[in-house]
Amino acid sequence: MKYIATIEGKEFSVDVIDEKQVVVNGKPYHIDFESVSGQPVYSLIAEGKSHEAYIAQADEGWQVLLRGRSYSVAVEDEREKRLRVAAGGSAAESGEFTLKAPMPGLVVAISVEDGQAVEKGQVLAILESMKMQNELKSPRAGKVARIKVKPGDSVEQKQALLSIT
Repeated sequence: MKYIATIEGKEFSVDVIDEKQVVVNGKPYHIDFESVSGQPVYSLIAEGKSHEAYIAQADEGWQVLLRGRSYSVAVEDEREKRLRVAAGGSAAESGEFTLKAPMPGLVVAISVEDGQAVEKGQVLAILESMKMQNELKSPRAGKVARIKVKPGDSVEQKQALLSIT
């Protein structure tokens, strides 16, 4: 099955050959991808290199935490993409976006204030989890509407941290 993964505005063609082989943008990879103890933490071995990622379903796609950095990932198969393009649709850049904690942790810092304008990719908050500090970035430009947490707060997975309009 062929998929299109969009990460920070860049599209990647991913062709899943079987559970141990994928082709990304024409380059084949031998992989081992497993959930760790049934948790949303995954072990990925690709080309002999080991990676650990936290993956959670978000409102629109997936939130992936890898090497202390959070990525918003949209995945659609070729058919879904053709239908969306034919209908003239694209990723929503308007309306309210709620930044949610990708995992349980401690809010170390909130880098923005209510009413502040933000750019796509700007750090909004820093969340500490599993002894790692993770930068949570804005997936789009907008204005901070509501900050719902403060530094020092403990948060649960999928808890709303702030909103952007």
